[in-house]
Amino acid sequence: MTDSQATSANPNSGKRKRLLIGLGVIVVLCSAAVFAYHELYGRFYEETDDAYVGGNLVQITPQITGTVTRIAVDDGDYVEAGQPLVWLDPADTQVAQQSAEANLARTVRQVRGLYSNVDSYKAQVASRKIDVQRAKADYQRRVTLAGKGAISREELAHAQDTLNSAQSALTSAQQQLDTNQALVDDTVIASHPDVKSAAAQLRQAFLNNARSTLVAPVSGYVARRSVQVGSRIQPGAALMAVVPLHEVWIDANFKETQLREMRIGQPVTVEADLYGDDVTYQGHVESLGVGTGSAFSLLPAQNASGNWIKIVQRLPVRIRLDDEALDKHPLRIGLSTTVTVDLHDQSGAQLTTQMPKDARFSTAVYDAPLGEADALIERIIHANGPQNASAAPAKQG
Repeated sequence: MTDSQATSANPNSGKRKRLLIGLGVIVVLCSAAVFAYHELYGRFYEETDDAYVGGNLVQITPQITGTVTRIAVDDGDYVEAGQPLVWLDPADTQVAQQSAEANLARTVRQVRGLYSNVDSYKAQVASRKIDVQRAKADYQRRVTLAGKGAISREELAHAQDTLNSAQSALTSAQQQLDTNQALVDDTVIASHPDVKSAAAQLRQAFLNNARSTLVAPVSGYVARRSVQVGSRIQPGAALMAVVPLHEVWIDANFKETQLREMRIGQPVTVEADLYGDDVTYQGHVESLGVGTGSAFSLLPAQNASGNWIKIVQRLPVRIRLDDEALDKHPLRIGLSTTVTVDLHDQSGAQLTTQMPKDARFSTAVYDAPLGEADALIERIIHANGPQNASAAPAKQG
């Protein structure tokens, strides 16, 4: 190679070397930046877009058989707790309730008769005791007279027979009193077994009549209405659902490799695809699932069959959202979201160890009919009982 050729090749070699060095510097800087990002930020956050809005689907189901006569709502309507939704034909239940009311009134009067019988037999026992005392005194006098020869033995025998008859009548009256006393002993009219049985029948009939009107257990939005006017429905049939959108949550499915530092109570940021990144929701980790989706599937994987392929599993993590953002930007069941969990706080537990102190979900709309039934029963007992119906009968002296 001539000197001129070597001189022309050296500049190209130097340029290539500088490019390689620059590329290496860039790679090192990028690697350092990635490492710094991971150590300073990335390792404290876990994110997944496999997250969806969950919520309660409160099914409206009848408790009695009936024919639908009216429907007050349709899909998308907002309802308050206790608002009537569906009416069933009440003719049969009203007849049954009227029959039960008459039965309770009749039973109360019959039980009043039992208390009267006790008082009557007490009077009979008192009268028989007087007869026995009179016959005994008469017999003693005749025994004295017979000893003096003033009366015949036949008259003394008649006195003995009279005393025996009086004692037998007293014993019979006492047994009848005990028998009737056992029917009402330690009870008042309202607590008598016959009255309580009739009251229970009326209470059931009243509830069945009240259940001919189906009400909303919670406040929310109507969805999946399938009931039609004129349909003959059976207990347990799903007529519609009420969805309380102010009580929704997020079910985020994280990979098992993302759960190492995740704890209950850690703050969470949620973005819904419906609103994009313009709206963010704040919340916290409420619970970590106790099993993967495949473990609870209808046909779980049989890894022992020999055809095993390792697949990274996902575990559901429930996110409880703050109510303030939900009021401004409501979510719907099933919407897609992106969830980011802040892992800085490691004070929480992975599994809760405390039982809930109060019911998580409850409704009081079914308490009113039971109270109304009890009030009706009390009125019927008072109307058909004596003025002192609440007073216990006097004990036998």
